[in-house]
Amino acid sequence: MAQHPLGEHHYTLTATWTGNRGTGTSGYRDYARDVTVSIDGKPDLLASADRPFRGDPARWNPEDMLLAALSECHLLSYLHACVTAGVQVTSYRDQATGIMREDGRGGGAFAEVVLHPQVTVAEESMVETARSAHDQAHEWCFIANSVNFPVRHEATIAVQGR
Repeated sequence: MAQHPLGEHHYTLTATWTGNRGTGTSGYRDYARDVTVSIDGKPDLLASADRPFRGDPARWNPEDMLLAALSECHLLSYLHACVTAGVQVTSYRDQATGIMREDGRGGGAFAEVVLHPQVTVAEESMVETARSAHDQAHEWCFIANSVNFPVRHEATIAVQGR
C-alpha cells in the first residue's frame, strides 16, 4: 500500500488462476476455480469459488473474504473508537453472517451482513460507551462505507470477571 496526498491510498495484489487441469476452460467442468492471491511481503492466500459454484471448500472464496473484510474493518474501527472514548476492551469476538442471493441470470448480490460482536470491557462504567462506540465504528469503517447493502451490528457487551 502506498499513501498518496489527500488521504488517498492505493492497494495492489496479484490474483493468479492455478486451476488449469491441462485443457484450460475447454468446458465448464474441465477446470478448477483455484486462485492464489499474493501481496508482496505477506503469505499467499489460497482461494477458490464457493462450493456451490464448483469451488474448493477448503479455500477462501470471495464471499468469505468480503464478510471477513467487513468484520475486521468494524473490529479495528471499534477498537479505535473505544480507545478514543476511554473504553478498555479486553476481548472482542465476532460471529459475522451474510446473505447473498442469486438473481437467476448467473449473478447475484449480498442482501445484508450482520456482525455479532461479543465485547468484554474492563469496568461496568464503560458498558454504555462501549455499546455506542459500535455506531462510531460503523461510520468509520471504510469497507462498510464501500458496499451497497446494509451492514448491521448486534453487539453484546460484558464486563471482565462477570
